[in-house]
Amino acid sequence: MPIETAPSWTSPEGPNPADRLAEAVGGALAGPLGPAATRLFGKGWEGRAAERLAFLRRRVTGDYEVDEFGFDRELTEEVLLSLLRPLAEKYFRIDVQGAEHIPAEGGALIVANHSGTIPLDALMTQVAVHDHHPARRHLRMLAADLVFVLPGINELARKAGHTLACNEDAQALLERGELVGVWPEGFKGIGKPFSERYKLQRFGRGGFVSSALRARVPIVPCSIVGAEETYPMIGNVKTLARLLGLPYVPITPTFPWLGPLGALPLPTKWTIRFGEPIATDTYPAEAADDPMLVFDLADEVRETIQHTLYELLVQRRSVFF
Repeated sequence: MPIETAPSWTSPEGPNPADRLAEAVGGALAGPLGPAATRLFGKGWEGRAAERLAFLRRRVTGDYEVDEFGFDRELTEEVLLSLLRPLAEKYFRIDVQGAEHIPAEGGALIVANHSGTIPLDALMTQVAVHDHHPARRHLRMLAADLVFVLPGINELARKAGHTLACNEDAQALLERGELVGVWPEGFKGIGKPFSERYKLQRFGRGGFVSSALRARVPIVPCSIVGAEETYPMIGNVKTLARLLGLPYVPITPTFPWLGPLGALPLPTKWTIRFGEPIATDTYPAEAADDPMLVFDLADEVRETIQHTLYELLVQRRSVFF
């Protein structure tokens, strides 16, 4: 995969500002502030501080790499996942099951149900894959067009390794041996009313199956329980949604009645289960162009996820515990 190096900020006349700042901070912490830092941050803070300073130096000087999709591995691991991790571990207390079904290397397509009004389930799946898989793999998600037109969100999505939900990008990533995530229900899934919770919507035309068949990679079904109740959608202001160019404007038990507080997700207890992979490398090369086969495989994946959702719902004790 072609790799791009970020623009470098260096000075031929001596140390750059990042080096001088790192030396100044390091000297202060190692000198008069050392005992206080040990009491505040605990033993081993020197190593952690050195790593953080080195990270800041690389960001300032441009000494880091991104791939052709804009994926910034270091920023994702050091910053983005670190910000999401407390939400996954402490707030939603996600129970991750079946991570061993995700291949240790090579391309694979993870297909999951979508819900929750705001697509937190996709972000939490990204954390679950990285933190619970022995190889610490990164999930490259296929996102809707809307993600890439929102200021700020667009840049963060690219940095986190995500790309537009189209067959070309999906196949390119899979053929490069990446782990790709797709939520085929799209806005129909996350924008469905609370009364239809855990009832899977249509999976579209099965384009994700065609990409997997062409790349000859396994499909891993993923079932997520808990996300449906984070923002129970009891209404939709369709007129306002059309004016704003949004797929929906939700009404929940807390939004807009509680103002900004209504935007906080409910602290539901989540389970994310990865199922056994469905092989695609046993089919002939022309299988990706067979609409009936593609439909049958897409339906098999959908039924597998739906059955697992029912199974997990029967097993859970409470929405919140």
